[in-house]
This record gives sequence, C-alpha cells and structure tokens, in this order.
Amino acid sequence: MKIWLTLSTATLIPFIATAESNNVVDANTLQKRYQRCDALTLAKPPQYDYGSHKSLRKSQPAPSRQAIPADSVLNSPAGGAIGSKGVSEHAPAPRANHTTLYGGLTVNYQYRNSNGTNEVKNTETYGNYPTNPVKNTADEAISTMSIDVDTGSYSNIRRFLLKDNRLPPHDAVRLEEMVNYFDYHYALPQNAQPFALNFNVIDSPWQSGAKLLRIGLQAKDVDKAQLPPANLAFLIDTSGSMHSPDKLALAQKSVCYFAANLRKQDTLSIVTYAGYTTELLPPTKGNQFDKIYKALSKLSAHGSTAGESAIRMGYKAVAKRFNPKGINRVLLATDGDFNVGISDFEQLKSLVADKRKTGISLTTLGFGTGNYKDQTMEQLADVGNGNYSYIDNLDEAKKVLTRQLSSTLATVAKDVKLQIEFNPTTVKEYRLVGYENRVLKNEDFNNDRVDAGDIGAGHNVTAFYEIIPQGQQGWLPKKRYQKTVQTTGNASEYAWLKLRYKPLGSENSVLMETPIPAQSVPLNQADTNARFAIAIASFAQALKGGEYNGNMQWQDIIQLAESAMHPDSYHLRSQAVEMMNKASELSGK
Repeated sequence: MKIWLTLSTATLIPFIATAESNNVVDANTLQKRYQRCDALTLAKPPQYDYGSHKSLRKSQPAPSRQAIPADSVLNSPAGGAIGSKGVSEHAPAPRANHTTLYGGLTVNYQYRNSNGTNEVKNTETYGNYPTNPVKNTADEAISTMSIDVDTGSYSNIRRFLLKDNRLPPHDAVRLEEMVNYFDYHYALPQNAQPFALNFNVIDSPWQSGAKLLRIGLQAKDVDKAQLPPANLAFLIDTSGSMHSPDKLALAQKSVCYFAANLRKQDTLSIVTYAGYTTELLPPTKGNQFDKIYKALSKLSAHGSTAGESAIRMGYKAVAKRFNPKGINRVLLATDGDFNVGISDFEQLKSLVADKRKTGISLTTLGFGTGNYKDQTMEQLADVGNGNYSYIDNLDEAKKVLTRQLSSTLATVAKDVKLQIEFNPTTVKEYRLVGYENRVLKNEDFNNDRVDAGDIGAGHNVTAFYEIIPQGQQGWLPKKRYQKTVQTTGNASEYAWLKLRYKPLGSENSVLMETPIPAQSVPLNQADTNARFAIAIASFAQALKGGEYNGNMQWQDIIQLAESAMHPDSYHLRSQAVEMMNKASELSGK
C-alpha cells in the first residue's frame, strides 16, 4: 500500500550526468576517460641508499623513518629483526596483520609465538551490536530510529564469500545495509514532493502467525539539467598498508572513474597521506581531466597512516572554496588503519562530528582485507552526515562513484528519523529487524538537535518490523502477574507511523505521519521486490546464526530469492543468490 503525503518543497541538490549539456561530460568522452582509467598503474615508491646493509639490495626502495610504526617489528626472511636506518631492532610486537610495503619493502606484520614461530594475525575490526530485543507492546509501544543509507556491509560480505571463500564474522553483518544495497523500485514522489512513503504488511516466513511490516522511503530523482557545482576533496590513503591490488591500485582506478564524470563547474582536490600528509592536487576544475589523471598516476604506497591530519586537510580544502548553493563533501578512501596522530576511535568520531557542523559532509570508501577497520569507516560516515561503501572490486566502484553518484554525494534531506507507535489492541509483540546502531531514544524524535541519517537524491531506504498480532503465539513467555491488555480499542490499525526530516537549508524538521491498516497479504502474493527484500533480510539473519529465522533453511531462502528475480541490468540479484549458495555450502547445510 502506498501513501502519498504533501510536504513542503526543499532545494534538491543532485550531481553528475553523462550527457553533454552545459559542460556535462558527453558519453564518447566519458568512455575514452574510462579506458584511460583502466590503464592506470601505481608509481614506483621513492628510492633510498641502504649503504652497507647486506641483507637488502641497494636497488630496493627504503623504508623512511616516518614509515615505521613505533610498535611494529620487521622480520627478515630468516625470522630475525632487520637492523637498518629508520628500523628498530628491538621494537615490540605489532598490532597489524597485513603484508605492508614501506617504501617498496614488503613487510609481513607478525606475532612471535612462545614456540618461536611466527603467526600472521587478522586485525579486522567490527562493531558489536546485540540483536534488537523483542518488545511487549503493552509495556513499550513506541520504537524510534534513524534511517541508514550505507551499503558497506553487503559488499564486504560478498568479499568474504566469493573472494575469500569463507563465512563472514557475525559482527560484519549489518542487516539494514544488506537490504538497502538493492533498488526495490518504489514509486517516486509525485509533483514537487521530495519523498514517497511506501509500506505494506506481509505474512512472515520466520514465525507462524507473525507479520512483516515493510517501510520503504523513496527520495526524488533530480533532473540532470539542475546540477549545481560540486566542491570536493578526495583523501587517499597511500600508506604501506594499502599496497595490494585490492587497496591502493583499486582506489586509484575508482577515483579516476569518479573524476571522469566531473564538469567545468566542479572542483576537486586530492590529498594523500602516509607518514605525512600532502596535497597531491590543488583545487582543480573538473574538466581538467588530464591534470587529475597525471596526479593519480603518481600514487604509490609507503609509510604509516596519518589519517587524522589528512581529514583535517581535506576539510580545510573544501572549506576554502565552500559553496552554500552547491555540494561540499570530503571523500575518504582507506582501509581505516590509522596509526599516526589521533587514532583513537572516539576521538576521530568527535573530530568528524565537529566538522559536519560547518556544512561539509564525509563519505567513506573502504578498501582491502586483513587489517580492515569496518567500524571506523561506518561510524565516521555516520557522524559525518555521509554514507559508507566498501569497494571490493571495480564493478562496485562504478556502481557507487558513477551510476549512483547523485545518491552518494547529493543530499536531499537531513536528519531523517522514523517513529512508530504500535497499537496494543492489535499488536501483541514486535521487534525491529536490523538497525541496531541506529536506534534512538523516543524523546529524540521531536528534538531537532539530535543528529540522524541524511538521504541522497534517488536513494531508497527499507526497514522491517516483525509483529505478533493479538491472539497469536509470540516469542515472550506469559507473565503470571501481567495485566490484561485492553483489546477493545481501534482494531483497524496495526500502528501509527511518523517521519521527520529537515529540508536543506533549514534546522527545523518537517513531520509526516500516517496509519498502518491492520491488513496483510500472504508471502506468495507479495510483489517481487518485497519478496526479494525479505529474502535478503533472511540471508542476513542466517549469516548471524539464524536466531529469528524460525524453521527457514538455506534452501528456503534461496528459493524465495529466486522467485523474486526482477530484471536487473547488472545481475546484482543473481549474484546475491550465488552468495546464498556459497554461504549454504560453507555452513555445511
């Protein structure tokens, strides 16, 4: 069921197009630029004279003093510490696990076991967020959350399954990011409305007698002719930890594809950071692609990771050319493994939270494996009023930085919050499916000073609640002294749904609200998009252990997804089924 609500209009800020109109890149030029991007390779790191050190060839690039973390130890092929300029012979064991290139020297970060052998450690980090609990409507009828447009968890899980051939850790699975990776073709808003609010109620495949309330929010697409100028700074991590094909080499091509779409009225700065921070490309007009390409061709990996200073420099570069009528954004490409300057997670969040108040947003793009800091990347984008994507291959880079560029960069509305009040007459119990780190206090909904997620042009957001209607068996045990619930009220509604958002340029929120009728459809009669979204949610729950999947097995999930294969130019849905089959195989079921 679709409810159209009349809202106050807001200024809509879109971004890049691919048809020639008022300095917009034409398709032929764009294709030629893409071909050049495909040919990009990393530059050689700087050379250094090792003097009389016999264990290293003089032709090898050297590790600089800044390149060596104070807490790391470098092991030679024989297992002993390397004694060389800038390298400590008695450094303590490292925190990282990855193979790192310091000035061209490949270093395996290792721990020495008690038996004298070396063991490479995996130091990927993920936030731990306990699954949302079941709520008794009679005790707690209201649920409040921030929307989330991130998709990084899905592509990271794809990397685990299809590239690493292993199941992801439970904490790497964020259900809402998996569901929101896909386009569910919600109806666009009519007239000048910036949002269309969609919802329906479907019989749940997880719990007998339960229902799934699906809430879909669709932001308006924007006509390409209305594009304002974009003021951007790209921060590229060139530290030694980025020296692998799935890190800096992939980031280099990703940024090139992004730059290929820029126009004359857009401005791009590129800041690189390793042991120190450098402005590789000063503010440059977007139509000067040759100049941008030349700067990208100079990239090489060496040094430690001074992420804090790079973030400061990026914000400074955008602030210098701040355009109140355009897009002002910093984009960060890194594995998130900061170890110079501020590296404490909470301090980094505070830094970015302070900078967002200036009107400059932060998008994070994650790369690589082994030492990847997913929690850092996801949370920095959250507090930076941006979005987070994990780039596991060039196709994902094209998806995020070319096809979905308007959504990635162009904010339509700020601080979008959802609040739903369930009707105790019709709903016995409920639970929010996913969004564990987006839950807000109920009083935060009306407080315009509380930050929430922003949404970009063309974005769609999906959220599920699983509900137990009155009279059905739920999850919670019956209480001996529980008060009898009033069941003679309004039986025609399951809930009352409210949404708040701030139009661009305003600090005062706009309220939308609508009832949710107490009616549902069987799962096999739901539309293909709803069924596919439920299949992805089931997939995510299965990867986390299947606590709430009931009797639904891997083959049931796969069959549900296969029954909802909407036409897909980029084969994303069929790839999801491939991932489900691989997960089933790896789980032995």
